Amino acid sequence: MADRSYRWLLITLAVVGLGIDQTSKYGVFRWLYNGGGFSEASGNSCDVVPGWFQLIAQFDPTVPTCDCGFKALQTWSAPVMPRVNHGALWGIGGSQKGTANWFFAGVSLVAAAAILVWGTRRGPARERWLSAALGLILGGTVGNLYDRVVFGGVRDFLHFYYINWPVFNFADCCLVVGAGLLLLQAVFVSPPAPQTGATQAGGGDPATADGPKA
Repeated sequence: MADRSYRWLLITLAVVGLGIDQTSKYGVFRWLYNGGGFSEASGNSCDVVPGWFQLIAQFDPTVPTCDCGFKALQTWSAPVMPRVNHGALWGIGGSQKGTANWFFAGVSLVAAAAILVWGTRRGPARERWLSAALGLILGGTVGNLYDRVVFGGVRDFLHFYYINWPVFNFADCCLVVGAGLLLLQAVFVSPPAPQTGATQAGGGDPATADGPKA
């Protein structure tokens, strides 16, 4: 019997994660732009759980849109550029702006390529939880990579302001959940035992596969 492959799970989760991330970013920023009536300091926000959690969209009219093919993508949500995080998760490296953005964009590109190549190989593709973890990480990585290329930084809009948690997005959620699954898979899940050639071909006992013929 042929090896079971979970490549489909990896690709499906990556595509779904990327789709949810970009749809939510464009949708929330378009909704909260609200005709331009925003504060440059705090942007527009909507309390989802009053006193705890809000959706927030910040904009920066001082940053020009590019005179390139990305302009339509940059202005779909609003005619002004969103305020973005140039660094990584929790704002790491954000003070360096352009340098940090392109550094993390390069890291994301290499990571995405490595995950796609390694995760679709025969061995890793046989492990369901590994494929699920890599799919989520790939979706989150590509989601934020898109932002870095198009907007020069990552759009964040999810804010647990009661505990002053850094603003984040669904791509970050995919990355954190995927990393957690990867850790659990490494600690608690044993990889499937490899099948021998004789077992794969005929499903019989390898010890007797080459026995005497009548």
